[in-house]
Amino acid sequence: MNQPVRVVLATRNAHKVGELRAILAPHLPDDVVVEFLAVGDPSLPDVPEVAETEVTFAGNALLKARAVAAATGLLAIADDSGIAVDVLGGAPGIFSARWSGRHGDDAANLALLLAQVADVPDEHRGAAFVCAAALVTPDGHEHVELGELRGTLAREPRGEGGFGYDPVLVPQGSQVSCAELTPQEKDAVSHRGQAFRALAPHLVARVRGHGLP
Repeated sequence: MNQPVRVVLATRNAHKVGELRAILAPHLPDDVVVEFLAVGDPSLPDVPEVAETEVTFAGNALLKARAVAAATGLLAIADDSGIAVDVLGGAPGIFSARWSGRHGDDAANLALLLAQVADVPDEHRGAAFVCAAALVTPDGHEHVELGELRGTLAREPRGEGGFGYDPVLVPQGSQVSCAELTPQEKDAVSHRGQAFRALAPHLVARVRGHGLP
């Protein structure tokens, strides 16, 4: 396969684009050459903002991937992810990015979540990062994979790496938060890494089988 296949990652978040490229690229065989593009790349048509109206991570990931595939005519990959806290009944869940009321305000989201569980003892501070990764082709093929990283909530943010809720989740068996891991260490265990590694063979199959542009 001489020409790279263009695949659109349904995000404008530069951190996430870099992370997804790093996760997916090593799992593509030599004969599959992929150019990963972000929504907003100047070579792509405009993609309208997608209202995340579904009630599951998988549903919202599919909404975004469908919209990107329809707007660009290219294979699209999207994810929806968040943190599910045991004592909050799985919240913030799909509302993780806007838990404080302002979408994408990581500092406010972290502060609110930690305040809500401030009195919860250590043995009941279980939580998990959850990710649904969706692949949608222009001809309507769809596939979703799920990943989960269990851990406990720290009592204050720790570390400078990562983004979102990374500074407050300490993975099971670890003494450091996700924000204190190196990017390689994080990718190896993360919910997003699990979901996208599972999705990679399906991406390869669609590229090989359908001659996508």
